[in-house]
Amino acid sequence: MALPQPVLPADHAKQPVTALHVKSFHDACLALASWPKVAVDFAEADVWRWVASNHRNNCLLWDEEDLARRTRASDADITANKRAIDGYNQARNDATERVDEFLLLSLGLIDAATASSDRPVAKVSASARLNSETAGSIMDRMSIMSLKIKAMTAQTIRTDVDAAHRDASASKLQRLHEQRNDLGSCLDQLLADSRAGTAYFKVYRQFKMYNDPRFNPVLVAELAAAKLQEHGAASVQLQARSAQQ
Repeated sequence: MALPQPVLPADHAKQPVTALHVKSFHDACLALASWPKVAVDFAEADVWRWVASNHRNNCLLWDEEDLARRTRASDADITANKRAIDGYNQARNDATERVDEFLLLSLGLIDAATASSDRPVAKVSASARLNSETAGSIMDRMSIMSLKIKAMTAQTIRTDVDAAHRDASASKLQRLHEQRNDLGSCLDQLLADSRAGTAYFKVYRQFKMYNDPRFNPVLVAELAAAKLQEHGAASVQLQARSAQQ
């Protein structure tokens, strides 16, 4: 028997993670006029807190991606969009990992003491298969699909285009729904197999090197050049003081 779909995002608190609830949550958020500017809050210990964070950052990222493609914006505006995109993308991935941590802990498939470390220790049987995609990453893809569905739905009712455009958009919309439903089936199957002990997934940590000044080679070079410039300026000041003495 199908579970009733909650109407508001907050109704999902403490609900089990299923494809039905994930799709319902994503769509309910997108129906809010205040979303994504205003976050939907959940308790710290509720996995939906991080499902919501992932979805919100995907929505904010989507809006910035649109803005970054403006053809009449200033270079400064596009640069600001790009920096915002990097930040939302990092937050989106961080939230996805937190979803996986919560789910793996609830399934008993990860050592609680190492859950938040860079190398969480899996607790699975030797016969369990490793799924290459995590439950959190499937939900992340479903979040993006919900945004595509919303955007394509808008195309099907435009009055400033011809019928051919609307018909093509309707065909694409059908395929988007199919893809999201398929992703949902994969999510439910992965969680069911994980509960049965026949499958598992890992938290790998998505090391976004371009956001880290310790690893991005351009940022490393910038820092080195700045230090060299500071050293040169300090040397010039020291020589000036020596000449005055």
